[in-house]
Amino acid sequence: KQWYQRRVRGVLNYYTNYYYKSNLRMVAHKVRNSTLPGGVPKLSRSAVYRKRALYKRAKVQVAAVKVDVASTKTKQVQGEKNGGNRQVPLQKQPRFYPTVDSKKPLNNRKSPKPTKLRGSIVPGSVVILLAGVHRGKRVVVLKQLPSGLLLVSGPYKINGVPLRRVDQAYVIATSTVVDLPALPEIGDAIFKRKGKPTKNEKEMFIDNTTEEPKISAEKIALQKEVDALVVPAVKKVAMLQSYLKSKFTLSKGVYPHDLKF
Repeated sequence: KQWYQRRVRGVLNYYTNYYYKSNLRMVAHKVRNSTLPGGVPKLSRSAVYRKRALYKRAKVQVAAVKVDVASTKTKQVQGEKNGGNRQVPLQKQPRFYPTVDSKKPLNNRKSPKPTKLRGSIVPGSVVILLAGVHRGKRVVVLKQLPSGLLLVSGPYKINGVPLRRVDQAYVIATSTVVDLPALPEIGDAIFKRKGKPTKNEKEMFIDNTTEEPKISAEKIALQKEVDALVVPAVKKVAMLQSYLKSKFTLSKGVYPHDLKF
């Protein structure tokens, strides 16, 4: 009886080991790392590195191919006693060099991206200015300039705000929108100021008066043209003209985060 039991146990162990080894052969190329719900891997990079025993593999480094670049060129020299030719460097060294080391700016590979306009601001939106000379006034957004700034106007005939460039971070957008007609082409160049004339040492102490900047006739004509197009569009909306004339203020107990603009 004991002999029979040992025989049966040996047969069972044989088939168990065979089945186990065959399963190992079937899953030999199974991926060690699995993906959890949400696309997150179960094992980290260091854990996979350890499980795959990548630290045992020899790292083969391919040497970079060096390309010899010529730094000199052969130049023909006139005269019998001058040797006929001479090696001249391709890049001539500067004659003067700074005595103090100057800081070299780092390479910047970032390219400027166009400013994204807020979803609550569209051409024709009425916004409230929060900074500048005209802070607190309500103006109409005409468009976004290539520089990313907003081109706004009062219009000047209604509340005295001329054509101005404003950063969208310094305005409060309202839900009021004016249907604007086609406006003339306006860019950032019209807002460029003329540089101040330089003076030498003698003129610096003689004449100390500065001339006040004057508004160009071109800008005045452009302001009248824009007002002639925007003012009729404002008058089509009821109570909008008086709304633009009034300033935005907060009274006691009124909080801006509770208001709906």
